[in-house]
Amino acid sequence: MGNRLEGPVLEGSLVRLEPLEHHHAADLAAAAEEDRSQYGFTWVPRAHEVHDYIDQQHGRAASGRMAPYAQIDLASGRAVGATAYWEPRFWPDTERLYAVEVGFTWIAASRQGTGVNTEAKLLLFGHAFEGFGVVRLDLKTDARNERSRAAITAVGGHFEGVLRSWSRSWAPGEDGKLRDAAIFSILASEWPECRARLQQRLAAKAAVTDGGSEIKI
Repeated sequence: MGNRLEGPVLEGSLVRLEPLEHHHAADLAAAAEEDRSQYGFTWVPRAHEVHDYIDQQHGRAASGRMAPYAQIDLASGRAVGATAYWEPRFWPDTERLYAVEVGFTWIAASRQGTGVNTEAKLLLFGHAFEGFGVVRLDLKTDARNERSRAAITAVGGHFEGVLRSWSRSWAPGEDGKLRDAAIFSILASEWPECRARLQQRLAAKAAVTDGGSEIKI
């Protein structure tokens, strides 16, 4: 790894996570414009900004601080969102990770509630703990984003507090301003319970899809 964050292709039954590249741009442009009503606190490019968005993520990857992914919906074969490993922390004088963040996540409105993002989290968390061997997984969101905070809690994230004026705000009209960040974590000792919770959510979604009305997960 060479003290650089590198993420492999990760594939489940609903989604494949593959390194973000410009050939995903057309799909992502369409996905980002489906319905933007849920993106108030999240960095989601407009269609004409997608190539620049990918370049910026590549810049972070080149610094060793990010492994950006496209989320590929296996049913359609199309890129329907993005996510990333971010801000790795290594044991001193080694190439071994002890902590990493999962973030920069967004998904098309049409794939929200389908289980795609739940399975993506299962894949990302699983590789972090079982592949990278981290002790801690970080997650954070704008402290005002109650929907995101509830979703992180639902998948097993433990709320640790709010860091004031911690990072750049992505809210409309707040260019150049900082946001308060709600900080969550999952520890390696908590991963088996978290994994079981994610698997249960996926199983429940599959059962509903097979024979009932849709429940958003």
